[in-house]
Amino acid sequence: MIQQTVAKFVDRELVPLESDVLNRRMAGDSERSLTEPQCERLRSVSKELGLWGLDAPVELGGQDLPAVTMATVKEEMGRTCVNFTLPPDSPNLRMLNAIGSEAQKQRYLRPYIEGRMQSAIAISEPGAGGDPAALKTRAVLDSGQWVINGRKIWISNAKHADFVIVMARVGEGSRRNGITSFIVEKGVAGFIIEREIPMIGGSSTYEILFDDCRVSEDAVLGIVGQGYIPMQLRLLTRRLEMGSTAIGIARRALDLMCEYAKQRETFGVKLADRQAIQWWIADISTRIHACRLMVHDAAERLDLGENPVQEASMIKVFATEMAVVLGTVPGFALVR
Repeated sequence: MIQQTVAKFVDRELVPLESDVLNRRMAGDSERSLTEPQCERLRSVSKELGLWGLDAPVELGGQDLPAVTMATVKEEMGRTCVNFTLPPDSPNLRMLNAIGSEAQKQRYLRPYIEGRMQSAIAISEPGAGGDPAALKTRAVLDSGQWVINGRKIWISNAKHADFVIVMARVGEGSRRNGITSFIVEKGVAGFIIEREIPMIGGSSTYEILFDDCRVSEDAVLGIVGQGYIPMQLRLLTRRLEMGSTAIGIARRALDLMCEYAKQRETFGVKLADRQAIQWWIADISTRIHACRLMVHDAAERLDLGENPVQEASMIKVFATEMAVVLGTVPGFALVR
């Protein structure tokens, strides 16, 4: 029922905006793919449909839906190029809910769930993009405050976030030991957004500098020196979302391909009746089915309290390559 509701929301509210969004991206407007009135309408409609806080804890106004259900939600949302997230974004939500103090949950998580706050997370660094355990940003306790120094890159939503979860290293130790999470609020001195980085598809990420950025002792999210595992929970959640989104992208492309193949004729025969086209469709359909089984298996393991890190890593590779293959196989040229 949730999946059907999200599917109708995508078809009725998001798909009609695609032409406008794509035209804006082609014109070089990477700041916002949606206008403010469009965002407000989508937020209003999604809230009326009960699509807010789907996996947020019940005690904070959410519905506490399992990861398997959220996988179907993300799959439906992936069918459109309109970049709209049903509030709030799940990865940061899960991290805050898992290790946040009661005071932090009331100050940040509740308004985040209610749509009154936006967030970002700062993990990647210029020399440690794919290896979070190699991060070099450091935090030192000085006179009752944590002083953060370092540089982060590829940070989504940094410009619009009300608070950023920053991963930094405290003290010495092994690669994983010492990694700590901090909540840094917008406007704090020493938090500098140095540049916007345009990305393929019209979106943007940001490079951030922390220059003697001071935050209070209670800005620590979780336990000092034990932030690596909660960070992995956050990354795992995003990887499952990436897999589901890739399935949605592939489904939409396959639907367009099949629709066009039924209309186009070459030498008196519809493309849909040509065996080569049928092979491409069968191959793509098989890849989509396999990817969905991978995502739902990992999501079920997560719901059971397991830690499917290896499975999530497989999904990140398989799902994204599957979606790319759809743009390169000869059959997909039919829908271009």
